[in-house]
Amino acid sequence: MAFVSKKRKVADTKLDAKKSYSLKEASSLVKQITTCKFDASVDLHIRLGVDPKKADQAIRGTVTLPHGTGKTKRVLVLCTPDKEAAAKEAGADYVGLDEFVTKIEGGWVDVDVIIATPSVMPKIGKLGKVLGPRNLMPNPKTGTVTNDVAGVINDVKGGKIAFKVDKVGIVHASIGRVSFAPEKIAENSQELLNAIIKAKPSSAKGTYLKGISMASTMSPGIAIDTQAFIN
Repeated sequence: MAFVSKKRKVADTKLDAKKSYSLKEASSLVKQITTCKFDASVDLHIRLGVDPKKADQAIRGTVTLPHGTGKTKRVLVLCTPDKEAAAKEAGADYVGLDEFVTKIEGGWVDVDVIIATPSVMPKIGKLGKVLGPRNLMPNPKTGTVTNDVAGVINDVKGGKIAFKVDKVGIVHASIGRVSFAPEKIAENSQELLNAIIKAKPSSAKGTYLKGISMASTMSPGIAIDTQAFIN
């Protein structure tokens, strides 16, 4: 039998596992059932009624959270020398090309977002096997392949996140920290859900939002009532 800590037992008493909560209720409850001592991440897990194997149902996109994620994102810009000064001035943590391509080939991925200019994509295409599984590969659909490097850096640092459905039809995304006020957690969650609902493909049949769960690092998941988001 798995060991259950005293703190987890207390958290479980505050959560009704058979109930589906409103977004407002969940945003308050997640703060109450978090037991770790650090400022934990708050995440949403959205199960969608799509078939990710079909190209038009492989949901992905970006959204700017009104209150940010509470985390300072480390940004790498892969570009030609003429773009380096603008990238550094805009706040990129790492800027370059060949040296970082070599480092990534060796397994280095100590960043949260990678932005690339279109002209260098042929050089970094081979990095897909390393960056793809980590959702770090620059992609025009998420705005991370661009000549407006400074603009995208400002967006990322300002709370813009990318989301992508995984192979079993679930979107996982961090929408804040436990230290956020419940209202900010709810508003960030609503913004992400709005973007996912808007991204619904016309070919998706049946129930689109099959399940929504909110959880912090190491906390139990809180089921959210999906009926509130229908229509």
